[in-house]
Parts: sequence; structure tokens; C-alpha cells
Amino acid sequence: MPVETKAQSKHRLEHVEMRQIVKRFPGVLANSKVDFDVRAGEVHALLGENGAGKSTLMRQLYGLYKPDEGEIIIDGNPVVFHSPADAIRAGIGMIHQHFMLVPTLTVAENVILGLTSKHEPILDLDTVSQKILELSRSYGLKVDPAAFVWQLSVGEQQRVEIIKALYRGASLIILDEPTAVLTPQEVTDLFATLKHMVKEGHALVFISHKLHEVMEISDRVTVLRDGQVIGTRPAKEMTRNDLVKMMVGREMKQIAPQPIRSGPVRLKIENLHTMGDRGTEMLRGINLDIHGGEIVGLAGVSGNGQRELAECLSGLRKVTAGRIELDQMDITSLPLKNRVESGLSYIPEERMRDGAIREFSVQENLFLQDHASPQFTRGIFLDFPRMEAFASKMIREFTVKTPSLDTPVKNLSGGNIQKLIMARELARHPKVLIAAQPTRGVDIGATEYIHERLLMQRDAGTAILLISEDLDEIRTLSDRIAIIYEGNIIGIVDRNEATVEQIGLMMAGISMEEAVHHSA
Repeated sequence: MPVETKAQSKHRLEHVEMRQIVKRFPGVLANSKVDFDVRAGEVHALLGENGAGKSTLMRQLYGLYKPDEGEIIIDGNPVVFHSPADAIRAGIGMIHQHFMLVPTLTVAENVILGLTSKHEPILDLDTVSQKILELSRSYGLKVDPAAFVWQLSVGEQQRVEIIKALYRGASLIILDEPTAVLTPQEVTDLFATLKHMVKEGHALVFISHKLHEVMEISDRVTVLRDGQVIGTRPAKEMTRNDLVKMMVGREMKQIAPQPIRSGPVRLKIENLHTMGDRGTEMLRGINLDIHGGEIVGLAGVSGNGQRELAECLSGLRKVTAGRIELDQMDITSLPLKNRVESGLSYIPEERMRDGAIREFSVQENLFLQDHASPQFTRGIFLDFPRMEAFASKMIREFTVKTPSLDTPVKNLSGGNIQKLIMARELARHPKVLIAAQPTRGVDIGATEYIHERLLMQRDAGTAILLISEDLDEIRTLSDRIAIIYEGNIIGIVDRNEATVEQIGLMMAGISMEEAVHHSA
């Protein structure tokens, strides 16, 4: 028998309201009398900087948190959710930014995971697969029910998450940063699916930092700032500048890189090979030169070797073949400490795993690699007054918001942790900077600041490798763009010459010549 859930028999939700929602955490008022609603047949975008209260609000709608005050009303009836299971039964689903899938299970097994069967422990996977195929055809979500999740691309995994919500009967679906790791073509496909879902009567909540996407897909937009609603307006009445002003209270600066003034090659990568965590080769002969005074952006779909390349360059992963040179010096086998001393700085993709220690203070994290520097020692002792003065200077210069230098890093927002790591890495005045996903998960204000600092560092003569899955960021900051696919650089293009379509096709494995011809 097929796996069943009560949600599948629920009627289509017409109107979901959150009235005067208040949510408090120790020392923080996350939501202050927030009103928010979403109707069948619309996309309602929810915007705000990190810490504005977006995630907290949606976690209450999905049953992860319970409001301290206020109420949730579905089609005129007040409801109380004690868990996500209650929300799912009511017809509410959520697609998380980091997918909640088990890689070693098939698509069908992931879709029914956690549901009950009339004849446990027997599952009729054939019937489940047939239902998945029906949903796939209805919504344009091409997936193979028998495929293992680890075999799927990021875009395909996202389709599985949407099908999983639809299978459970979700009428309202919350999408948290759904385009963060997709190629431009995958974004186009996703938006086509979302528009079809809206026509079918679904209600969608769309959370994103990408304002042009919000303008394209949304019917209404609500902006939160400091836990309060700044306003709700039809998207067609808003401009990008309107949204920015509502989010941060001011206009944003326009990022406009100066013409490139590149110097000699500072980072040279020759025929670089390395193995991945699963024992397969992830880099298959990378060749790339980066000059002082230029930013080279590395574009590609997640999982094509970006993380492995960054770890090879920083000394965190062993190189199996090839050579890395920094200012003509071979650093291929040097440990991280010696690479830092040679002029390399690294802003890691996983800031809390590789860039900071959660329990350590702000000041301690600033000196993780430099505590033994003669600048901060007196003989065999640390010079604490000098360290404190330097840390205070860095906090001011990089506008890191922290109660004190002794505050544990885990208590800071994502944007402030990222600025702290940037302060530490740029304070060394590096010759080469590896910046991996430098603005992932940070708000528009912190993103603006980080972009400015990267351009300042470029203009100071640093060679910068910018690794990002945000194609807008790549195109805004980079002088040249290298596209990586399955562990190879398949093309390098000038920022001003390549179109989004060409870059997107190359990210999908199409050669540069074919991509240019296809988009001509």
C-alpha cells in the first residue's frame, strides 16, 4: 500500500495570517507585534537584513517555535502548532536553504521518510514512485524516483524537496533562499515551476537577498527591520532602491570597480590535482594565473571542485599532482602557517568550522594564527595591552558590532563574524587572498561592506581569487571570470564581454565556444 498522510486530504488553504506575533529570546526581541499574511495564488516575499526576524517568524509558522504573543489564523480559524508535524498536517511546507535530504536514500525513500504506512513495515515504493512521477509531470519537476540523492545535482535536489512538500499535501510553501546555489538556467526553471504552482492555487513565501529575483517573482513584499514590519506593498509598485531603503534605512552605494591595473603574476596554479572526501578525484588539472591588483572570480555549480581548490591553496588539503606558486615561490607542500608567513590569507567557506572558534572571544579569534608574532610578544610572554589595542583598532576599522572584545564569537551575527574573519586576514596585508563564499548568508548591508573591502584590497595590489556561487557577486567584483566544471577550468572570460546566459551554460558544462554560439 502507498504511504499516506492526513495532509494529502486537506483542502487548499486560501488565507494564512499571522497577527501581532511577538517572539522573545534572552535579551532579544526577535519579532515585535508582526502582522504577515499570504493568500492562495500569490508569491509573498519576506525581506530583511540578518537578524531582522524573518527566519524566526517563518519558524513559528512552520511549528519550530511557538509565539509568545499573537496568533496564527488559517482560513479564519485560529491554530496552534506544537511541532512541524502539526504545520504539515495543516498544509504548510518549508524548503530549507540547506536541503533536508538523506544522500544514501533514493528520491522515493526521501519523499516518504517519516510518513506512516497502512501496512508497516512494508512500503509500496512503486506506488509512491508513480505519485512522484505524476507530481513531476504536473509541475515540471523532472526527477527520477529511483535515483539516489547523492547522484543528483543541486537543482535536482531542490526539486526533490519541492516534490516532498507537495506529496505531503502542502498548500503553502515557505522557500528560504531557494536560488542561493543554482545556475541561472536552474533559476529560470525554478521560477517557471513556482509560477505554475501559483496558477494552481498554491501560496508561496519567498525569502531571498537577491532583490532582482524578488522583483521578478513576487506579487507582494513585506520588509522587516529589527523585528518590526516596515511595510507591505505590491511588488510592481516597488523599485530596487525602495526595497533597499526599507531594509537598511538608507540608499546603498553603487559598487563600480576601477579599470584593472594588474601587476605581475602573484598566484600561479599549474596542472593541479587532488582527491575528494569520497576518494574520487575532484581537481583534474587546474591551470590559473592571478595577477596582483586583479580579482578573478571562480564561477560554478556547488560541488565542482571549488571547496577542494580553496583547501589546496590554503594548505588544508593535500595536492596529489601539480604546483602552486606564490610570487614565484613553490608553496605546494608548505603547511598553512608557512603560507600565511609567505603572504597568503584565506577567508574560508565554512566560517564556523574553518575560520573561527565558537567558544573563543572576539579578541582571541583575531589572534588565532598571529599570537606568536613579534608584534604581540615580549620575549616569551604575550603583550596583552598591545593585543587589546590592535583588536580594538580592527573592530573599529571593520565595523564589527560586538558588545566587547571578550564576547564569544558564537554570540555575533553571521555578518559580524564574517567581518571579524576578514579583519584578521586583511590585517596582514596579504599578497594573495582566497575569498570563498565571502557573503554567503549575510545581509545586504554587510555584503556591501565586504565588497568594498575586497575592492580596496584589490586596489592595494593583492591578487584575489573570489569563489562564489552568487553569479551577481562574481560579475560585480571580478575582472576576469573562470568557470569550473567537474574539476576543470573550462573557460576564462572578461567580465564585460560575457553574458549571464554564456556563463550559465558554461557552468552546466558547455564549452566556451558552444556557449557563445548558443547565446549569439
